[in-house]
Amino acid sequence: MRLTAELEQEPLLATDLPEVSADGLTLTFTLREDVTFHDGSELDAQDVVATYETAIDPETASPVAADLTALEAVEAVDETTVRFTLSEPQSSFVAATVLGIVPAESLDPEPAASADVVGTGPYAIETYRPGERVILEGYDDYWGEQPQVQRATFVFVEDDAARAARVASGEVDGALLPAQALDRVEQDDDFEVVRRDTADFRALVLPEEHPVAGDPAVRAALHQGLDRQALVDGALAGAGRPAYGPIPPEAPEYADVVEVETDAQAAATTLDEAGWVEQADGTRARDGQRARFTLMYPAGDTLRQNVALAVQAQAAELGIEVEPEGLSWEAIEPRMREDALVYGSGNPYNADLSTYPLFHSSRAFQGFDNPGGYASEAMDAALEDGRSAQAEDERVQAYQRVQEQLAQDLPWVFLAYVEHDYVIRADTWSGWDVPLVEPHEHGLQGGPWWNLPAWTTTDPAG
Repeated sequence: MRLTAELEQEPLLATDLPEVSADGLTLTFTLREDVTFHDGSELDAQDVVATYETAIDPETASPVAADLTALEAVEAVDETTVRFTLSEPQSSFVAATVLGIVPAESLDPEPAASADVVGTGPYAIETYRPGERVILEGYDDYWGEQPQVQRATFVFVEDDAARAARVASGEVDGALLPAQALDRVEQDDDFEVVRRDTADFRALVLPEEHPVAGDPAVRAALHQGLDRQALVDGALAGAGRPAYGPIPPEAPEYADVVEVETDAQAAATTLDEAGWVEQADGTRARDGQRARFTLMYPAGDTLRQNVALAVQAQAAELGIEVEPEGLSWEAIEPRMREDALVYGSGNPYNADLSTYPLFHSSRAFQGFDNPGGYASEAMDAALEDGRSAQAEDERVQAYQRVQEQLAQDLPWVFLAYVEHDYVIRADTWSGWDVPLVEPHEHGLQGGPWWNLPAWTTTDPAG
């Protein structure tokens, strides 16, 4: 399947929506018969089976496994028919089949090199240098319409300042930029600014085992005492809106039980009553333990750095000492059990996909799923009920319980939904300006280039 700009599911490699059994436990797809992989081999049901079996194999440690926990078996009924069997109904499962398929042969114990990975889309990988760039070229035997843009180079630049410099030098046709870097670009007639609404939140993950960040009173004080609108206006330069939970307000499952009015005095009272006493230097302490914790963020990510600094300043007013630390993701991952983290995630597709991986106890420390190690039987039950509910009212009720549990336990402190801001070279391309509510992921699948195959050139020189 694939998602449209309106976030509706439609067939891609399948000929139609799946046939779903009355009990919701089997979904049967019929595959297109005119699809070939970029190596020339034909797509068949065994490739789909191999792809999904590998995705749910614990040895693979795939980040999509959390979306497929109900998948009990996948089988090839015949060459063009695939049947998924679930252990329980999963309302989000069709959305979870928005997953690229690769040849079964490439999933052997000794897979091909990254540069040789092939898919079924309109573009094949011509060059792939991990962490540096990927070059895509139009695939001549693509089953659909050939794209006008036949070659595209995506350069991976994690540092915001470096991306802004490449835009200023004219080296690139488009880029994701932090809001603070847009003022200069908006005065440049060579580029257009693209602003996208999102369900992409930033939150503080507070590890359960930390003596300060894991304390209920400290969590409650941060939840109530941090001024989210001030953070949006400052750290995000106005490019966002306050967030109180993982489900955006526009979603039918949203519950305002997670919302709170900023009240620094009430937050201080909460800390006082819990025995966190203000010391001479303004930082609180209890039983010899200073109210202090490290807040990690990925180095080079200006937005998360700004969020961390804003939290540091506001928390200090509450008597909580927060020490931001910029690190590589490789350095962050092993420390998530013990140190807090500025986390980003969220999607507008389905409440299940934006909550289960983050808060179900089975996902604790599975890669970047549930990085704080939160575990609650009540939360697990609510998430499982939401995932398996077939009636819409049952789903909404389940996610009401999810949000009530979040408001009670406060394993994370949600801060803001961030706006995604991009620039793209003016008067060169058309077809990219399609309204789209973006998820957290804003790489090749997000941004103006999410529909690159539909672009056409407006440049007479081509």
